[in-house]
Amino acid sequence: MKYSMILAVLLCIIFPFTATAMTDYPKDAITYQIPFGPGGQSDLEARRQQPLLEKKLGVKVVIQYKPGGGGSIGWADLVNQKPNGYFISGINIPHIVLQPLARGNAGYETDQLMPIALFQATPIGLAVLKDSPHENLEALIDYAKKNPEAVICGGSGTWSGHHIAHLQFGKMADIKMTYIPSKGAAKSVAAFLGGHVKAIWANSNDLVQHADKIRVLAFGTKAPFANMPDVPTFESKGFPLYASIDRGAGAPPGTPKEIIETLEKAFLEIASDPKVIEQMRKDGFVPLNMGADVSKAYIEEKVTEWAPVVKEFKE
Repeated sequence: MKYSMILAVLLCIIFPFTATAMTDYPKDAITYQIPFGPGGQSDLEARRQQPLLEKKLGVKVVIQYKPGGGGSIGWADLVNQKPNGYFISGINIPHIVLQPLARGNAGYETDQLMPIALFQATPIGLAVLKDSPHENLEALIDYAKKNPEAVICGGSGTWSGHHIAHLQFGKMADIKMTYIPSKGAAKSVAAFLGGHVKAIWANSNDLVQHADKIRVLAFGTKAPFANMPDVPTFESKGFPLYASIDRGAGAPPGTPKEIIETLEKAFLEIASDPKVIEQMRKDGFVPLNMGADVSKAYIEEKVTEWAPVVKEFKE
């Protein structure tokens, strides 16, 4: 009995974090970082999740913003945090795949980010304002061919879903347009609505929200987007462009499996809630429900898929 007690004490001294992680987590407030500015899709979903996470985990969840670099500043910060479950971050695909591939030193590597869950997607569309002379995608392409670089397109971040869609479409349509990045979707949309750019690569829920002020020319989906079924897909116009942003949450490298599982359970329960699913769809989001292991495999597939694309545009 005495030997067992001594052994237990020694194990706690040698492996204090592991012992605590397996028995007490969580007991303190959790910081939920959004690597973009307030008002964008990542923020909106985190705000929807916040009270539900607090109820399920039994601790305070504090949302913190760290915008810049299309999310890379926040993800670089994430990989340097203690792997104790008290600091997590929103993660965006393809951003977390494209940036390390394109920049060489993005401040983090894709495989350092430990996915907890993926819970939401937004198809990307190309839009102009209602008073734009470009009535459809063909008209925009025709203008861009005659006026290289004159079409100024807004988007969120560089080497992000918006940026890569812009590059891919330009090549497919054999046109040159100018891309202006913003620090997050909210700022990008504000610049667009203010007339500072002529077109925008935007997420589906922003396009749904501002449907009365804009004209969506095409969506990067296989089938018509449910909330705007009359908008054509790029594919239907002869351009095999499939563009979407998947969102989830991730933890620092080395976070114990038990902690990931605790957080995964909470996020997936929220993602499975019929009320949350209904709200997402109404707002123009596509609900996802992918756990840690499935998300990890999915991200690895995307690394393989995007590597040759990034190499092509960098050369």
